[in-house]
Amino acid sequence: MSEAPDDLQREHILLRVLWMLIFVIVWQLAEIVLGAVVLLQLGYRAFYGAPNAGLLAFGDSLSQYLAQIGRFGTFNTEEKPWPFADWPEARAPQGEAPHEVPPASHPVRDEEPKL
Repeated sequence: MSEAPDDLQREHILLRVLWMLIFVIVWQLAEIVLGAVVLLQLGYRAFYGAPNAGLLAFGDSLSQYLAQIGRFGTFNTEEKPWPFADWPEARAPQGEAPHEVPPASHPVRDEEPKL
């Protein structure tokens, strides 16, 4: 009878190892995406003089996602990261203010005749 909890524990750790291996692969892919975001943001910043708001938000949420994977992989939490949990919400930037595109001076006109 005492072997049943041991078997359950062994099954639990094997399942955990499988998830950890999957998230290691996801980590590697997300790392490449984060590197691309860094390069795009650098180019945007050089061209416009301020970072892109969309890249700021995505970069922050992706960084938090990587942190969630790290916490799960190091046994700091039992909660699996996205897609099992919500995607992390981007926080307000603490660095430079993002580049803002001013609104158009006039609305876009619909040139097609209306019937």
